[in-house]
Amino acid sequence: MGPIRHPWAFTFGLLGNIISFMVYLAPLPTFIRICKRKSTEGFQSIPYIFATFSAMLWVYYGLLKTNSFLLLTINSLGCVIELIYIAVYLTYAPKQAKIQTFVLLLSMNLGGFCLIILLCHYLAKGPTQVRAVGCICVAFSVCVFAAPLSVMKTVIRTKSVEFMPFWLSLFLTLSAIMWFFYGMLKKDLYVLLPNILGFVFGVAQMILYGIYKNCDKLVENQKLPEDVPNTVKLSCITTVGQIHPVDCPPKIKEIKEEARDQVLHSEIKGISDEVTTIQLVECVV
Repeated sequence: MGPIRHPWAFTFGLLGNIISFMVYLAPLPTFIRICKRKSTEGFQSIPYIFATFSAMLWVYYGLLKTNSFLLLTINSLGCVIELIYIAVYLTYAPKQAKIQTFVLLLSMNLGGFCLIILLCHYLAKGPTQVRAVGCICVAFSVCVFAAPLSVMKTVIRTKSVEFMPFWLSLFLTLSAIMWFFYGMLKKDLYVLLPNILGFVFGVAQMILYGIYKNCDKLVENQKLPEDVPNTVKLSCITTVGQIHPVDCPPKIKEIKEEARDQVLHSEIKGISDEVTTIQLVECVV
């Protein structure tokens, strides 16, 4: 009945499902790498736990709201995908990370979600119950918008778009547009409102990308030429003030590359988690 009365709402909802599904698969290369290396490499499980919780809330909302099949499909699928990610993480995570993940899962995804269901079931009935769950969904969605602000701040500070891939920002923006029009045509404010912010932040990210996309090329062009003594390039791993004009053996080059990769990985790790958070929690509604 819903799709017949709202053909354009069905179209936008279907497109939203397709785009959101693609965004849900964005972390797949990361987990393939984790499986190959049998290590989580310092990645955190928090983004995926939050994404699962968000999908669970929207599934609950979709069950209460009539004619919300398209909300149910993508968020149900999202729950499954996120739980698979979490299972892979728990398989290869160190002991302390496993404990923290289990505690967070039990406290938020089980305890918190069950508490919301009980309170909404016994304290609200009918349309009031739908509004209560909708408000919770919107509040949670608005809270996670701190993540893109942090990523945008990093881009401005580093003048580099390395941590903010253009295609990811584009698909997140398209997803927000699809779900915005879906919510507008269905007259569902709880779907419409958070995607206004999603659209605004998505456009802002692409504007930043346009501003700083050439900065990485400029930095690459300013790199030291290959004929400069290797000692200068090695200064980052030598004692301050002790740079000597000696050539760099192949083994030292490997150590240099490894040290640089470790530094870059430690800086990127937290940022990539924030990007993952926004791509998984915001991408649906």
